[in-house]
Amino acid sequence: MVQKNKLLPPHGSYSAPCPCGNSAYPACCQPFHLQLQAAPTAEALMRSRYSAYALGLSSYVLSTWHESTRPNQLDLQGELALGKWLGLSVKGHWPQGNTAEVEFVARYKPNQGPASRLHERSRFVLENGHWYYVDGDLF
Repeated sequence: MVQKNKLLPPHGSYSAPCPCGNSAYPACCQPFHLQLQAAPTAEALMRSRYSAYALGLSSYVLSTWHESTRPNQLDLQGELALGKWLGLSVKGHWPQGNTAEVEFVARYKPNQGPASRLHERSRFVLENGHWYYVDGDLF
């Protein structure tokens, strides 16, 4: 179950842009975060995971991480105090049956120091109707 916190507004009550940059939050990643529906593509899952990082939704990130590579714990609430996610750019999405790859660049600005970019080509797998992040290669 997704952790409830002040960063995740009630469904339909928030019209600000989604952190992933695709559209308004209620029409974009919020239904996935609230587990009202599963992400239909690996790209949609990747966008929802980026938004979950930006909003500090650790349990969502863990629940969408494949069990073969998932860490035991993740504390995004603590990381939120250290900086801010600035934006996401999807470079490509390559679905192949029950696997897919997504290349993206995510920008982050720590409270102290210069902004940085995370450029990754991530691998995903579809199991029982749900996409899961497996791992990725950094550029």
